[in-house]
Amino acid sequence: MTDSVGEEQMIGDEPSREDQMTGDERSREEQMICAVVVTHRRLDELPKSLDALSAQTRAPDHLVVVDNDDDSRVREVVSGQPIPTTYLGSRRNLGGAGGFALGMLHALALGADWIWLADDDGRPADSEVLGSLLACAEKHELAEVSPMVCDMNDPERLAFPLRRGLLWRRRVNELRTEGSRQDLLPGIASLFNGALFRASTLEAVGVPDFRLFVRGDEVEVHRRLVRSGLPFGTCLSAVYLHPQGGDEFKPILGGRMHTQYPDDAGKRFFTYRNRGYLLSQPGLRKLLPQEWIRFCWFFLVSRRDPAGLIEWVRLRRMGRRERFGR
Repeated sequence: MTDSVGEEQMIGDEPSREDQMTGDERSREEQMICAVVVTHRRLDELPKSLDALSAQTRAPDHLVVVDNDDDSRVREVVSGQPIPTTYLGSRRNLGGAGGFALGMLHALALGADWIWLADDDGRPADSEVLGSLLACAEKHELAEVSPMVCDMNDPERLAFPLRRGLLWRRRVNELRTEGSRQDLLPGIASLFNGALFRASTLEAVGVPDFRLFVRGDEVEVHRRLVRSGLPFGTCLSAVYLHPQGGDEFKPILGGRMHTQYPDDAGKRFFTYRNRGYLLSQPGLRKLLPQEWIRFCWFFLVSRRDPAGLIEWVRLRRMGRRERFGR
């Protein structure tokens, strides 16, 4: 670890007025921004992500990297960044949920006013992304703001489709439609990939649920964010690049609805189990009828796979009962 918390503050010292000030009271220049990155065995991709974060015109004041493999080579990459860094190597794989929870809490302990989240296989599209997010958040008084998350190989295509009611948006130009302001799509956001949170927002909504491990952890935080009533949205002038992840969403009923079906069995386990938990929570229960319609249609009509439906039911029941063993 290249940084420690509270090393210079002696026990018994009275905190100064500056220490007591909240991020909202400090000026934009004085506010501390901490970037948090979670990585797991992506040594080829991680340096590109960190370089892009560190090269922002308004650079983060501190970088926290949670390594879910505790690899000394990752430690070296992190320590080589041109901004202050903290390396947190974990000998247990905490998953994305646990990794972000650990990194976000550490950033708060460092005194961050803003926490900027990033994955190890994505990166800001240019050097102005963080500055654009900050400006958008301040202009619209947002508790959280996300960039558009776009396909690394086709930036005009979204890396993950966004659903509005029964309609799915897959292209950038589909976001700049009715209901969006010139620079903001309010009330809709993809979390973790370039998302910027105020510290006070995390006090209200908390950090990701470690039990979810991977898949659905960002949906759970989004659920809490919606229920908190805090304002948030997507900044339409900021882009974060990420490998395409929308291929898991299979069209049904002539493309009017989609169903998530990861090809990898391990990903299906976490996806379906965690969805069982999520859709039993306040704010998401209203989606249950269409969830059953979509998956029954997908497995019985589209795939003609009754065994797949039985497995889906088993996994979602595990989640609903909060059976989170891996």
